[in-house]
Amino acid sequence: MGWVGAIIRFVVSALVLMLLGYIVPGFAPLGFWYAVLAAIVISLLGYVVEALFGHGVSPYSRGLVGFLVSAAVIWVTQFLVPTMHVTVLGALIAALVIGIVDLFVPTTIR
Repeated sequence: MGWVGAIIRFVVSALVLMLLGYIVPGFAPLGFWYAVLAAIVISLLGYVVEALFGHGVSPYSRGLVGFLVSAAVIWVTQFLVPTMHVTVLGALIAALVIGIVDLFVPTTIR
């Protein structure tokens, strides 16, 4: 994935995180700057998970393991981002919504 794809993914993640609080039960709404901070933390945690365990367990990989890792990353992020509060169910639903959005947003230039 190139820089353009990473930037697109980051911007979309921040916007989605802002909206999740209004549509996902168990996920508190975030302001713009906290959504940006949460997107940065999620990206960094995803990078660490991928570096430690390989691309197959990346929050951005497809499949059940990637989905569960994504939910875990979202849940852990609440401890690093002020005003972010999410339940386990909220993290699971948020991971699903982010995964669906990720399917439709192009992150590579062809």
